[in-house]
Amino acid sequence: MGAFDYISSFCSYTYTQAKTKRKPLQTVDIKVKMDCDGCERRVRNVVRRMKGVKSVEVNRKQSRITVNGHVDPNKVLKRVKSTGKKAEFWPYIPQHMVYYPFAPGMYDKRAPAGHIRNPTQAFPAANAPEENYVSLFSDDNVHAACSIM
Repeated sequence: MGAFDYISSFCSYTYTQAKTKRKPLQTVDIKVKMDCDGCERRVRNVVRRMKGVKSVEVNRKQSRITVNGHVDPNKVLKRVKSTGKKAEFWPYIPQHMVYYPFAPGMYDKRAPAGHIRNPTQAFPAANAPEENYVSLFSDDNVHAACSIM
């Protein structure tokens, strides 16, 4: 190795392309109140112009927008809100997907037919302490059941 190799190592330019991590392909459902064709067109065009969007489906009857593509859900929601419309993530799921759909707080008058509110808000967390009902009825204190009833 000579002096020429040593000096050329400082002068060489290596091009390294920065690899951008692509967001995964996902579906984002958003609830937006749309009254007319103009509202629908405005929301569709704003979302369609976003980078990474593959398709946009608008269902005005359900007030629902479905966006497919390599996008961030929070950025899609922010972009929809920039139109001046009140928007939120789709809070409903199909009724047949829930183990116990009759829990209080699950039904919503504004939900589409066959849909209920997402049950994660209705049920307590899995690590919540359970009430011990066995201790309420014991053989040692036979009058404990009478105080409850």
